Amino acid sequence: MDSSLPGNTVINGFEVDLESDTLRRPDGGPAPLRPRSFATLRYLVANANRLVSKAELHEAVWSGVAVTDDSLVQCIHAIRQALGDHDRRLLQTVSRRGYRLNLPDDRATAPGGSSIAVLPFAIGGEVESHFVDGLVEEVITGLSRLPGLFVIARNSSFAYRGQAIDVRRIAAELGVRYLLDGSVRRAGPRLRINAHLIDGATAAEIWAGRFEGMAEDVFDLQDELTEQIVGVLEPSLRRAEIARAERKASGRLDAYDLYLRAVPLVLVNKVGDTDEALRLLRAALELDPGLLPAHGYAAWLYEQRYFRGGLDPADRAAALAHAEVVLGVNAGDPQAMSIGAFVRGNLTGDQDAALVVFDRALAINANSALAYGFSALAAAHSGRDERAVAHARKALRLSPLDDPLNYHPFCALTVTGLFSGRFEEAAAYARLTIHANPAFSVPYAYLAAAHVNLGEPEAAALAMRRLLDVEPAFTVEGFARTDRYPPALLDRLVTALAQVGGAP
Repeated sequence: MDSSLPGNTVINGFEVDLESDTLRRPDGGPAPLRPRSFATLRYLVANANRLVSKAELHEAVWSGVAVTDDSLVQCIHAIRQALGDHDRRLLQTVSRRGYRLNLPDDRATAPGGSSIAVLPFAIGGEVESHFVDGLVEEVITGLSRLPGLFVIARNSSFAYRGQAIDVRRIAAELGVRYLLDGSVRRAGPRLRINAHLIDGATAAEIWAGRFEGMAEDVFDLQDELTEQIVGVLEPSLRRAEIARAERKASGRLDAYDLYLRAVPLVLVNKVGDTDEALRLLRAALELDPGLLPAHGYAAWLYEQRYFRGGLDPADRAAALAHAEVVLGVNAGDPQAMSIGAFVRGNLTGDQDAALVVFDRALAINANSALAYGFSALAAAHSGRDERAVAHARKALRLSPLDDPLNYHPFCALTVTGLFSGRFEEAAAYARLTIHANPAFSVPYAYLAAAHVNLGEPEAAALAMRRLLDVEPAFTVEGFARTDRYPPALLDRLVTALAQVGGAP
């Protein structure tokens, strides 16, 4: 077998870079390995899952130079130490014959996205196994709809049923970064599910959750629990992937890593972070022009810069260009589609078309809190209060934790309150929006307008001062030129903001 394979291979969470002859730890840092030891590892990777004799290794690594078996033994020991293979499970010694590097036949090269396997859940109490298996299958299906996430098929992950959970071994054999395992127990009429998201390389627990429901209708309960589990897993996986990209050395960043580094800046939506986030997204798209999530976030950032940066036509054109990419016929990424629909609806005023796209995105992934949040905002901006409220509440139910994107549904509920004249409610939701994302400037304007309508000028002036702290270039005149609101709502907002003391 050719011993000069291109690309990278992941072994036990470690990345073997066969192009630069380097080994990297799961956190992206170097794992020192002497040249002869790496050459031995290279040959074993190229000939994985077969017995390689000592004579063959001597010839491949030392090219006819006479060395003792001790030299090879030292290299094998160094490889095991570097890979954490202390039980000699990965690199097996076959007595008197040679060595075998045990890797799954379908091992993944270092993926450009995240990957997960859902293991069969343990069963406790009087719980029917078919219900538990059905629940896990539904979770696998739900996760498979998340963009950028590779999910191992049920038959592969269920092969570990009844085995002791060795996280590192299973993750290495399946070639995934994360594992989800759990248990289901019954206590009277209630079912209790415990689930754990685990880093496959370090065996560290990333997230744990408990879910409960009545067992009266198992199919409804299955749907409900799947919705809850997938809803909280999406932001947890996103945070884990962002943390992984931030740990990775700058010189080793691929398109997906650059995209992940931009994500925190995008989600916070702070005016001063826009240029850096766009720089990272442009760099990602130079490496991978088809990376739809990067196009989606670029569209959103240009749209935000257009509305908050002086209505520059170039920003509007760039936003629409990126939006068209993710809204293409063959795009199919529900998260990117939702962002593109939101951007195009705000910039063109055609919210009817945007809502059609949201429905398409939610048909692909009915558990996307992001899609529901953007849909709620678009509905609120177009005066569709009933849809806005329903989708905002759905988004918050899907992602009840401290998710950075929760400010979208809160913001939608703020707008519906203002549009309907429920100003106390609008003020309350504006404060929740600000709490979820203090760096986002728009809800301060909503809060100021609500306080004006409630006859609270001092509170309105305070909200305006905080708005100017976050967005110093804000002016009421500039806000009045935005066209993403129905005329009646925009007039109400502008009239109120013009009455605020200290408003520029």
